[in-house]
Amino acid sequence: MNGERRRAIFERFRAANPAPRTELVYRTPFQLLVAVILSAQATDKSVNKATARLFADAPTPAAMLALGLDGLSRYISAIGLYNTKARNILETCRILIERHRGAVPHDRAALERLPGVGRKTANVVLNTAFGEPVIAVDTHIFRVANRTGLAVGPTPRAVEDKLTKLVPAEYRLNAHHWLILHGRYVCKARKPECPNCIIRDLCEFRDKTPAGDP
Repeated sequence: MNGERRRAIFERFRAANPAPRTELVYRTPFQLLVAVILSAQATDKSVNKATARLFADAPTPAAMLALGLDGLSRYISAIGLYNTKARNILETCRILIERHRGAVPHDRAALERLPGVGRKTANVVLNTAFGEPVIAVDTHIFRVANRTGLAVGPTPRAVEDKLTKLVPAEYRLNAHHWLILHGRYVCKARKPECPNCIIRDLCEFRDKTPAGDP
């Protein structure tokens, strides 16, 4: 895909949704971090349902740590892998309190040293909480980037590196949100809704679904 077509794709995304936002509900960088940790192999809807009560009762690292494992687990038990996530979140709370004065660090290396936080989670926090123009590649973005031809790569990191290099600078801050929303609601895994796609004529996917396809 050439640069002109790539720019046109992001221009259409921007025209359709000038200020895209995460669908996770949060009020602080700490709450965003917890929500993203919980969202691994879970839907944003299920995470928001759990965190509505959790964040009301334990909005800070200190308050969440005070819940203990059993207490925190009761809030998030409907989310997959909740036992592991609860342990990671509690240890993260302890580290934030002991090493970062209770604040989420604005630093990739420090974020990735937190339990349950990998590169993707760190990128989400850096982008969404701190406004850095980084791109977190999840399954939706990996699929959309490869399927459309925006950034073809065999691994999430390879796709991230290509997107970082190839997405024009003025679109990079919001690229993560545009791509994940496009993958979630239009360019779906099993059956992309190509007739409803605003970049259909720019996309390089060869097996587009036709209008009226059952």
